[in-house]
Amino acid sequence: MSVAKVGAVVLDCPDPMALARFYAEVLGGTPQQEEDWVDLVVPGGPALAFQAAPGYVPPRWPSPEHSQQFHLDLTVEDLDTAEKQVLALGAKPLQTEDRSRTWRVYADPAGHPFCLCAC
Repeated sequence: MSVAKVGAVVLDCPDPMALARFYAEVLGGTPQQEEDWVDLVVPGGPALAFQAAPGYVPPRWPSPEHSQQFHLDLTVEDLDTAEKQVLALGAKPLQTEDRSRTWRVYADPAGHPFCLCAC
C-alpha cells in the first residue's frame, strides 16, 4: 500500500499560462488558470501545474552548479517527428546530436529540461 499518489508535477516559471500552453500542445489537455497558478490535466497522465516564480532562473543542463532538479521523460512514437513538433512550439535542443540513442534532451520555453523517449 502506498502512502500517497502524484497529484501534480509543478514547474516554477516566469509565465505560467505560456508554459502551460506549450505543454498542452505537446501532451494535450486544456490549461486552467487560477491567479498565479495554471493546471493542465494531461490525458492519460498526471496533472502538470505551473506557478509564477518571481526572479526565476532556469536550470542549466548539464551543470552541477545549476542543477536541473528534475526533468520530464515524454514517450513518443517517432523521435524525428516529435522533435520537429516540439522545436516548432519553442523547445530548444540540449543534447540531440547522437541519433543512435532512443532519447533526446530539450529545454521547454522556460528552460526546464525534458526528454523525448522512443517507446
